[in-house]
Amino acid sequence: MRESVPVRCPACGRDHAFTPSVHPCPCGAPVSPPLLRGAPAEPITHRTWEAEWVAVRCAACGRQDHWPQPELGCACGSVLRVPVQPVEEPGRPDAADTPRPAEANPVPAPGQPAHIPFPRTAAAPRATFRPRTIRTARDAVTAAALYLRWLGFDGVEQAAEQPASGIDLRSPDVIAQVDPTTSPASLRSVECLWLNGLNTSTVSVFFALAGYADDARARADALGVPLFVLDLSGTPQPVNGPADELISGGG
Repeated sequence: MRESVPVRCPACGRDHAFTPSVHPCPCGAPVSPPLLRGAPAEPITHRTWEAEWVAVRCAACGRQDHWPQPELGCACGSVLRVPVQPVEEPGRPDAADTPRPAEANPVPAPGQPAHIPFPRTAAAPRATFRPRTIRTARDAVTAAALYLRWLGFDGVEQAAEQPASGIDLRSPDVIAQVDPTTSPASLRSVECLWLNGLNTSTVSVFFALAGYADDARARADALGVPLFVLDLSGTPQPVNGPADELISGGG
């Protein structure tokens, strides 16, 4: 059973109730990283792929694997690393038991600047979004595509290679840029995405692994560009008002 823990953002002081993502163990049992209660969350200012995994043991079969470190995107724009209880190991594991990253199951995503109407989708509640684990930059683009489809955008396609425009995902109703780098997304990137959306009369949505620079966040709020932070489990989290509005499916 998943636990929820209180997490306070050290940057702005906001309190959050955080519940970690669930991943499927090869044995079929759901696995969720056990959160370390009382330990302060830390802002992520630099990323390395190797440092973003945490060891977790399956309670059902005892198998130990590496899963994405739980992360929380705060509304202030900070991305927080949520501490996890270390795995208790009775002895040194042999080579056959060496942990290795495991992949979460994929599944299917809405957004809107103020100047473009939201797409109309079915009134029925959405199914739970099932993320795709991110290990590479391409995985980040795929996770964003799945999320947009889950929100209700049809025909979302990935560019074979990132074009000069920076637009990674397109459909008749939405365009999206995905920044998989270890630096916060810049003001220029947000403005270029917005201009592309304005020229094509589509919704513009931004996804980033390392969050956003302060001026980029402020400009996105002014332009109505939804901003999301991707954690390595592949779960986008909204970090501004337009993103919250996009998820609500209003319009």
